[in-house]
Amino acid sequence: MLARRYEMPWRRAYEVYAGIGWGVALVFFLAVGVTGWLPRPLALPLSLVCFAMGLLRLAQALHVLVLRASLAGRGIQVIGTDIQAQWCRNPGEVFLGFGFEWRPVHSQRLYELAKIDYREFTVSPRLLRVLGYDSVPQPDAEIGLAYIHGVEPREVALHRPLQNFEGGTLLVGTTQSGKGVALANLVTQAVRRGDVVIVIDPKNSRRLKRVVERACEDWREPDTFMEFHPAFPEVGVRLDFTFNWQKPTEIASRIQSIMPPDTAGAFSAFGWDAVNVVVQGLVEIEERPNLAKLTRYIEGGIEPVLEGSLRRFYAETLGAAWRELPEMKKLLQDAHRGNMKRPSEAASNDLLAFVAFYEHHVAQSQRNKVVDAQVRTFRHNREHYQKITANLLPVLSMLTSGDLGRSLSPDPFDAKDTRPIMNFEKIERGGQVLYMCLDSLPDPSVASAIGALALADLAARAGMRYNLGGYRRISLFVDEVSNVINQPLIEILNKGAEGGIFTTCAMQTLADLAKRLGSEAAARMALGNLNNLIALRSKDRPTQDFIVETFGKTAIHSLRVGLTHGADTHLGDFSASYSTQLTETFEEMVPADVLGKLPNLQYFASVSGGRIIKGRFPILDPDASAAARSGSRAAS
Repeated sequence: MLARRYEMPWRRAYEVYAGIGWGVALVFFLAVGVTGWLPRPLALPLSLVCFAMGLLRLAQALHVLVLRASLAGRGIQVIGTDIQAQWCRNPGEVFLGFGFEWRPVHSQRLYELAKIDYREFTVSPRLLRVLGYDSVPQPDAEIGLAYIHGVEPREVALHRPLQNFEGGTLLVGTTQSGKGVALANLVTQAVRRGDVVIVIDPKNSRRLKRVVERACEDWREPDTFMEFHPAFPEVGVRLDFTFNWQKPTEIASRIQSIMPPDTAGAFSAFGWDAVNVVVQGLVEIEERPNLAKLTRYIEGGIEPVLEGSLRRFYAETLGAAWRELPEMKKLLQDAHRGNMKRPSEAASNDLLAFVAFYEHHVAQSQRNKVVDAQVRTFRHNREHYQKITANLLPVLSMLTSGDLGRSLSPDPFDAKDTRPIMNFEKIERGGQVLYMCLDSLPDPSVASAIGALALADLAARAGMRYNLGGYRRISLFVDEVSNVINQPLIEILNKGAEGGIFTTCAMQTLADLAKRLGSEAAARMALGNLNNLIALRSKDRPTQDFIVETFGKTAIHSLRVGLTHGADTHLGDFSASYSTQLTETFEEMVPADVLGKLPNLQYFASVSGGRIIKGRFPILDPDASAAARSGSRAAS
């Protein structure tokens, strides 16, 4: 059984010589049959046997030569959006480029290639074209080894059902290996399907952005494409990440998710409480929270919010004439005379009297928990309060300074600012395509905070969709995920599929993610929520090990040949022996070192619950079709 399954195509095609021998024998038997040297009833069957064996040997030789010719691989292919559309006619399928399903026989061929110099066995790829194969060999100047894709001469367009991608997709590859091209292909298909598309790009890839714009021009209504860029706020939209919530505590949780982690978690907890007190107060006085207001009242003091809350509380519980109560009038007089201790310079005389009345003349049963929390913050030692919120204020300051503050805390009553104000609910209902550039190269801290806050808001929106039901599919694409990953994104990966969010994350190495999350175990836990893996060229060994673990193992056969000979002491005595041994061991389906030798845009992928495929993405040129059309018009 093992002998039948074993093949070694990386050798000379000795079957050619056998085929020639059978051809000579065919000619001989035909000749002796015609001349009568051999009876024709005997010559004809022998001729047929020679003919059949010759065809068999030539077919076997051709099989070896075709496999050797395919070692030239496949060159990079550039297509326009109209060509890609021909491969994406079924919206229920995802087009993954061109390639083939990776089977044990391909692993066997790859392991055999590691034992030889493949250049000695290459054959001109013109042979493939003569035989009808679509072959454009990989130029020698391109990065990577061509023979990895060449272990299979025939490739097809790769499609997988869209349903298989509900559980999330991880795209892994080193710098310039083709992650942007892969994302461009996947994003274009999402736009064409009619999904709500959100692209988070930390580095602002112009090529990816242009592809998204072109996809919107081709398959969406005008003004569907929207852009956000911190460095160029005037050309994009304004985003309000505190607009959608069901409970006021959600806003505090979003802000907490972008705070730098601390060992014990005490500062993070204090930061959450500080934000929550302000949010609850703003809701109490019927003001919509935003980042600018949170920064103002946490940094400058909660006094304005507390004063508004107390005025509203007294009007509701004591009636319209609450200022005329004797106790209140006396406290107001004392406060204006300076007889009350002032906790902060921002506290007005009226506020001092209102707080004193609340503390001494309002029964516990009548008090409001929201007001209680604000009074507690008001009475807190100011210096200590600033220390316990030290982790919070820098984050809020980054998000509210300059033009960025006006972009992330939009004022709907500012008539001078005509930029659209968007939030994720509005984007979803309008079926928009949002391209978020984070500008991480010049300002990585702010970029990380914006991305993490956007993901926290989207996670909250996912929870609302899950609770309320009825939604449009959202395709979320996160490039350089290690820059922005946080607990909300992990929640989206874990539960977002049930809320209709299809997530694709791209990263370079496992170490980048481990540094962001604190440990490799935490990174692996996060990546465990992604069901599909597309691995381009990867140079980092821990990342390679993570990838090949996903692909699993297969049986690899090894053939050992033994030849011994010797002579005895007696003259003329001689002995010799020849033996072959075929062994089977379980090895990685894809050797780890091969991942570091992949050409650009080529990948191994595990999709649909363990189906392994070897493929390559074509470069999607968004202007190729337009250039071709304009050229044809000029020629006419």
